[in-house]
Amino acid sequence: MPGMTRTAADLLPPDPPLGTALGVVAGSGRPGPSRIVAPAGTAYIDVGTLAAAQDGPYPALLSEPTLDGLLAAGRPAWREVREWLASWLADPERLAPYALPHAGVVPVLPFTVADYVDFFACEQHAANAAAIAKPGATVTPNWKHLPVGYHGRAGTVYVSGSPVVRPAGQRGPGDLGPTKALDFEVELGFVLGGASSGPVPLEEALDHVFGVVLLNDWSARDLQSWESRPLGPLLGKSFATSISAWITPLDELAGAWTEPPARDPQPLSYLLGKSDRGLDVTLEVRLNGERISTPPGGDLYWTPAQLVTHLTTNGAPIRPGDLLGSGTVSGARRDQRGCLLELTWGGRDEFALSDGTTRHYLHDGDEVSIVASAPRPDGGRFSLGEVRGTVLPAG
Repeated sequence: MPGMTRTAADLLPPDPPLGTALGVVAGSGRPGPSRIVAPAGTAYIDVGTLAAAQDGPYPALLSEPTLDGLLAAGRPAWREVREWLASWLADPERLAPYALPHAGVVPVLPFTVADYVDFFACEQHAANAAAIAKPGATVTPNWKHLPVGYHGRAGTVYVSGSPVVRPAGQRGPGDLGPTKALDFEVELGFVLGGASSGPVPLEEALDHVFGVVLLNDWSARDLQSWESRPLGPLLGKSFATSISAWITPLDELAGAWTEPPARDPQPLSYLLGKSDRGLDVTLEVRLNGERISTPPGGDLYWTPAQLVTHLTTNGAPIRPGDLLGSGTVSGARRDQRGCLLELTWGGRDEFALSDGTTRHYLHDGDEVSIVASAPRPDGGRFSLGEVRGTVLPAG
């Protein structure tokens, strides 16, 4: 299938604002520790310095070198910080004394990842993956009864811009070497906070979601296929997961809530309630700058609240900094598929780019970027930032 040559402007307004997103930057030739910032046009706003100078909320938390303290503080603190920050971002002229130029700093991982769980929340992706593995197959019998997921590796979650080295592992019987089937996965990530000590009911689940990141769960499909019998993936997934540098607070997404898809059978009662809502987020994946797919986030079968509630049903606690991945987001159309596994139907079909080259899976030197936008209550749209990574040859 030819790649799509249209640019992000077809989906996103030019230079869309990032809302009240928060992140962390560190010095690039600048002295001093990392600091919490809010992106604002051509500068970053030093949020801690602003809060201390202007009697803002929680100045000590906002002056920390990561978002860890704020994540632990819970939803009332998150809401107060967001509303305060929104009022300042609405008047850019007042922000000049607290602005850091982009040239002086670089974004870093904004929080300590406590645990990472990747779900399988998109029915279209689950159905496609099953049919690729076995023609005529569909989702497993348990899939429509609970959010299927696996426990990932927190230590290999990296910030956008970090390179991805082609991983090695067993590709089959007696076959050890670098993957020949490196893939991306377009996902939404949910950053959790406000610790829990037991099961979290659905009506309280969103109180533990601080915000949303874009997520690319890089995958080595040949390693994954060979090792995932009968358990889940290990080396095929654990080498790298990339997230955007900016976390969009959940309250910023008030205009993006949408009803989930119709479900049959109806989930058990612990997974039903008013908080069972999806997010109408439009995603876009680019390969070497060329748009190749536009997965629809609103099509996810399992919603953020359900992921949180199901994860804790057995008593597993939430820790500030837990990260949940939605799993690959894919739509019904071919140009909405969220990974090369689906775009090439398991490597069977070539995927053509506008420069005349083709792909089955990623080549060394390929750059994958994911961007997204969401609606605001006033009818406009804003960006959820970008997650980007370049493939380096095996070491």
